[in-house]
Amino acid sequence: MPVHRSGSTTVRRSRFAAAGTLLAALSLLVALPGAAGAAPTAGDPTAPARGTATMGMGVVAHDGQGGLPTTRAVQTEGVDVSGHQNAVAWSTLWNSGVKWAYVKASEGTYYTNEDFAQQYNGSYNVGMIRGSYHFATPDTTSGATQANYFVDHGGGWSKDGKTLPGVLDIEWNPYGAQCYGKTAAGMVSWIRDFVNTYKSRTGRDAVIYTATSWWQSCTGNNASFGATNPLWVARYNTTVGTLPAGWGFYTIWQYTSSGPTVGDHNHFNGALDRVQALANG
Repeated sequence: MPVHRSGSTTVRRSRFAAAGTLLAALSLLVALPGAAGAAPTAGDPTAPARGTATMGMGVVAHDGQGGLPTTRAVQTEGVDVSGHQNAVAWSTLWNSGVKWAYVKASEGTYYTNEDFAQQYNGSYNVGMIRGSYHFATPDTTSGATQANYFVDHGGGWSKDGKTLPGVLDIEWNPYGAQCYGKTAAGMVSWIRDFVNTYKSRTGRDAVIYTATSWWQSCTGNNASFGATNPLWVARYNTTVGTLPAGWGFYTIWQYTSSGPTVGDHNHFNGALDRVQALANG
């Protein structure tokens, strides 16, 4: 095809300039915090507000959402809730077959659940066995500091047959780097600091809530907690899959974030008397 000489140099230069501008814009977009596929970082306007983290909020994003469980073993249905659910209709949940509940009490050392009393006492009053959980932020304060904050803001335990031991919710960081800027050894040390302090305050070993893929990435798949701390594993699929190292079985399996009623839904690995046994210690 013949090339028209008149104005050809100006046309080519304008096309190259436009292409260069487009490439620069695309490069800037990829580099921006919160761009597609990027983890939110400190100061990132796309990151959620501190205090809004809930159990399993990173599970779908990182592990996906599959079908409902196919297990035929005896399981006892439970839910976990937070301030996102506001006031919960506990009698409706009880009538649907939910017999136990965990309620978010605290996060870091800067947040307590404004709906905690309604949720924690309400579940108890309809007959459920209930407990509380703490969303860990290992990049803000020490494990011991957060364990004490948790116990002081709803994470305590009493042997009344209806209170479950507290839960350390340790998972993907919704506010920044996946492993909170810690090495695997540093993360293990932080977790140990938390669970040791919790036990010294309450006499109970805290339940550890996590997902296998996060545990593998952020603790190096450490196996040292399985003998002492019950496992609550998150996997939204038809089977529980591979467990984190050190645990031969799960105590609780969070199997979906989109159950038929309010909150995330979970199976306790056993009949109701096993839930009561965990409550009694």
